[in-house]
Amino acid sequence: MKINHDKVAFMTTKPIPLPDLAATEKLAKNLATLLQNGDVVGLEGPLGTGKTTFARALLQALGVEGDVPSPTFTLLQTYDTQHFPVYHFDLYRLKSADELDELGWDDACADGVVVAEWPERAAGRLPVDHLILKFMMDDRSTRSCVPMPQGTWTERLRKL
Repeated sequence: MKINHDKVAFMTTKPIPLPDLAATEKLAKNLATLLQNGDVVGLEGPLGTGKTTFARALLQALGVEGDVPSPTFTLLQTYDTQHFPVYHFDLYRLKSADELDELGWDDACADGVVVAEWPERAAGRLPVDHLILKFMMDDRSTRSCVPMPQGTWTERLRKL
């Protein structure tokens, strides 16, 4: 049996190297094949580690064409895809998790796929089943990502 090492790396909690945009796009494309209505994917990591770049690549892998702006100032961008709406949140500027109600967080989680940058600011509002992708950059500016599956995501990642 031939092993696809790119996909095996995604199933582990070891860092996945993201040396360039092509590697980030490949990771996004692989994840896009698993997404279904009701999913929440959190993108953690310091500024400049590739969270928004990954979100753009994921949206493009889902068929979104044209400009995909960062929701840094609007806090939320919504996209229609062939199978479900995608709600791209940037929670960096939230002062409390209560502000999620004003953004329609619960409805978005129930209605489509949520991609949330800075998900740690959702303080207990993430569903049991969610996937966190922790983006990192070392002192040589080499980027990587560690998948942190919760609930059914552990098994779902094995399908890749």
